[in-house]
Amino acid sequence: MFFTIAVIILVFLVIFQIAKASEYVSVLKGEEKSRAQSNKINGFLMVAFLVLGLIGVYLCNKALYHKTLLPQGSASVQGEKVDSMLWVTLILTGVVFVATQIVLFVFAYKYQENPKRKVFFFPHNNTLELIWTVVPAIALTVLVVIGLRNWFMFTSEAPANALRVEVTGKQFGWVFRYAGKDNEFGKKYFRIIDDAGNNPLGQIWADNEQFRLKADPANNDDIVVQQTMYVVKDKPVQLIINSRDVIHDVGLPAFRMKMDAVPGTPTTLWFTPKYTTKEMKERTGNPDYIYEISCDQMCGNGHYSMKGIIEVVTQEEYDAWLAKQTPNYLVANPPAEPAATPAVPAAKDSTLKPAADSAHTVAIK
Repeated sequence: MFFTIAVIILVFLVIFQIAKASEYVSVLKGEEKSRAQSNKINGFLMVAFLVLGLIGVYLCNKALYHKTLLPQGSASVQGEKVDSMLWVTLILTGVVFVATQIVLFVFAYKYQENPKRKVFFFPHNNTLELIWTVVPAIALTVLVVIGLRNWFMFTSEAPANALRVEVTGKQFGWVFRYAGKDNEFGKKYFRIIDDAGNNPLGQIWADNEQFRLKADPANNDDIVVQQTMYVVKDKPVQLIINSRDVIHDVGLPAFRMKMDAVPGTPTTLWFTPKYTTKEMKERTGNPDYIYEISCDQMCGNGHYSMKGIIEVVTQEEYDAWLAKQTPNYLVANPPAEPAATPAVPAAKDSTLKPAADSAHTVAIK
């Protein structure tokens, strides 16, 4: 790193010295000759920057590509469409970028000032303007249509067999809620949120005269967990996304999904995981691999720490995990323990005679 920085600084120093030398030459030779010499130097530098730039792009791609998420592929079925859309966009814009940059730098070298060549003014051409307006417009329209089609699919109604998970962002963490045996989420109210009382979502468990709330029995079997969400491989999962304070953003990079978490405005998306967490550890060769849920929206000074974990498991593993969970109502309102039964003193045996020796009596007691 230090070597690279030193080389960059050295290059700038060389350019600076060349520029200063050009100024001195212009004083000695005159303005016309100086300008011609500067044009030659600039033309050469344009070609040099082009070659070095293309080499740099190639080397950066070779060194860093394997560190991106692209070699892993999408971990969700729907995310494959995002990858496909991304590759089309990269190829299309990449070809245009490389072609235009080559033309730009080559033309700067080829058409530098030359006293033997006369300037040709090219003020207007309808055909060319039509081409460079219509062609990009068509290409961008196609990309937008593909993106909208995928977006409408991700945010459409999830399949009937989808696992529903409510995701709530807060500063600075995630709260996940699963419907109980009734498969229905209970109502909640933000003003009765109480972290200390194990009610991070404001579930309505009892009547509240202050806010005119009525108890919702559907809350009594809902399961609430924080920071780690469990989903099932090959089973669609629908996320019902909320925020209890500021705007957050549910980022699922491995699944190629993201969605804003807006206070008071639930949003949804759904996807189908392809690999369990265990399988992804094997695919990536990383024993510490985890599916991460991150906040992709600046949400405060602790934004950097707002990360959660998604555990993708088999149906059997999910059922076993779910069976161990306690409804949040019972966590916040544990049942009272039965009163201890008072001890009954043992009856005295009349056949025993009083101890004659006090020391012996103490020993028995």
